[in-house]
Amino acid sequence: MGKTIRLTMAQAVAHFLKGQMTIVDGKKVPIFGGVWAIFGHGNVAGIGEALYQVREELTTYRAHNEQGMAHAAIAYAKANFRTRFMACTSSIGPGALNMVTAAGVAHVNRIPVLFLPGDVFANRAPDPVLQQIEDFGDGTVSANDAFRSVSRYFDRITRPEQIITALKRAMQVLTDPLDCGPVTLSLCQDVQAEAYDYPESLFEEKTWTTRRPQPDADELANAIALIKASQKPVIVAGGGVLYSQATKELAAFAEAHGIPVVVSQAGKSAINETHPLALGSVGVTGTSAANAIAEETDLVIAVGTRCQDFTTGSWALFKNDSLKMIGLNIAAYDAVKHDSHPLVTDAREGLKALSAGLSGWKAPAALAEKAAAEKKIWMEAAARAMATTNAALPSDAQVIGAVARTIGGENTTVLCAAGGLPGELHKLWPATAPGSYHMEYGFSCMGYEIAGGLGAKMARPERDVVVMVGDGSYMMMNSELATSVMLGLKLNIVVLDNRGYGCINRLQMGTGGANFNNLLKDSYHEVMPEIDFRAHAESMGAIAVKVASIAELEQALADSRKNDRTSVFVIDTDPLITTEAGGHWWDVAVPEVSSRSEVNRAHEAYVKARAAQRVG
Repeated sequence: MGKTIRLTMAQAVAHFLKGQMTIVDGKKVPIFGGVWAIFGHGNVAGIGEALYQVREELTTYRAHNEQGMAHAAIAYAKANFRTRFMACTSSIGPGALNMVTAAGVAHVNRIPVLFLPGDVFANRAPDPVLQQIEDFGDGTVSANDAFRSVSRYFDRITRPEQIITALKRAMQVLTDPLDCGPVTLSLCQDVQAEAYDYPESLFEEKTWTTRRPQPDADELANAIALIKASQKPVIVAGGGVLYSQATKELAAFAEAHGIPVVVSQAGKSAINETHPLALGSVGVTGTSAANAIAEETDLVIAVGTRCQDFTTGSWALFKNDSLKMIGLNIAAYDAVKHDSHPLVTDAREGLKALSAGLSGWKAPAALAEKAAAEKKIWMEAAARAMATTNAALPSDAQVIGAVARTIGGENTTVLCAAGGLPGELHKLWPATAPGSYHMEYGFSCMGYEIAGGLGAKMARPERDVVVMVGDGSYMMMNSELATSVMLGLKLNIVVLDNRGYGCINRLQMGTGGANFNNLLKDSYHEVMPEIDFRAHAESMGAIAVKVASIAELEQALADSRKNDRTSVFVIDTDPLITTEAGGHWWDVAVPEVSSRSEVNRAHEAYVKARAAQRVG
């Protein structure tokens, strides 16, 4: 049997977590960067007491909102390229459900987070307890069942010994490059406090390293043959390149074989965008250069991407009738999308194996020449879009230009999530170093931005973190701004105030709809809101300024380098202007019939555009 130690279930969890290690840059470090906690009656006596015991070895951080702290944990793992991650604990009921949205973010983006929500009493003696959901037809249901659809692994711990296997399963999922995603261990509050004689071996230090599956020989041979037969190949690089830390291999592969590289939202920064073969973003929010190459390509080499609709232009971007696709992905699920030829492998190992098999082969020189010509055209358009202006209401692109000129660079991470900014940043932000671009666009979760910035700063304290956020997302969630001040983690937050949901308003207009319920002026109101974002940020401890022009913004950003805490810059922007160059059609269903002639015309255009869509 071996030696045992008597602990409560919650204490066993805490002691287990502190013993999990990993290797980063040749150094052994704890794999958990800490635990985010907001205590309530469902976790304060159990998990709360346990975390106190290990506070010197496993730091507990207090947040202001459960969803916010979970977003911070997600960003921490993303900024660490999934090599390190965090845990989050809440009470039962509202606290737990607040984390469900963040669990969805982690699931879609395949980011590891350990959720430890409290749960109802396993013994049911005091039922119904405070915040308990009562299902008339199922006595086993609790609020935490909402986590099932957004967890890679879910378990409800109703006996203290169950945590032994549950924790091991959790670690497998959190560290596996294929299964990677959120894990929920739902901890019944009475069981948290129950003692058990746990084997000491459970708490022995364990080091986890990245698993790198090698390519199958037949799949590799097929992929090499497809590439050699192609005339206009293009690499679509996704987040898997970054998580595999295969950026050097990607650049080397592109150079050796003369193949242009375009990037998804998650894949942006996988290649230095100053590289001659780097054409920037692809798809709905793509550059004109990337999309010009993508439209004509006869072979898409999709590396570490799940081929989301924004990447593929809703599968209408690739117009070559002879198109073939190679899905180089660690997940077979992604590798076979749209009849792709699968190459199921780690991105780094797959690129190395392909390059070795292609030794001496290069794509026709005309491809690189076209890429260079298209890139020149795009760079000129991007420069015009980001140029300074004296307009009373600048565009998002002009604000991006000011930020890039003032505090951009390899030591800066720009972070965003939702609204119109992701599209403009995807096109325009000059990403030059891995991780310098941090976008949550799998779930496009409004409110991720500020909390995400906090997590990114915790992961990379040496970097300048710039959060770009619209007024809509700022109002969704801003509480962790106060947490950043409390923790002494300086963020640079640029708030672009266009007085509403500008991006979705433009989409509404583009599909023939009336201006309705998006901009504040078009929403039902008795009194028009006048929100003082500067004063609000100051009230939470930040240094804040409202600027009236692009020139003032640049000066304020430059001056802020001396600031000792989170700094907020507020600027009014135009809700209707967006960068016209680049981009592609996006499938947003338009009503077949309407009393509005604008909708009927939009539907006609929609039907025509759908004709280019690949099906299969």
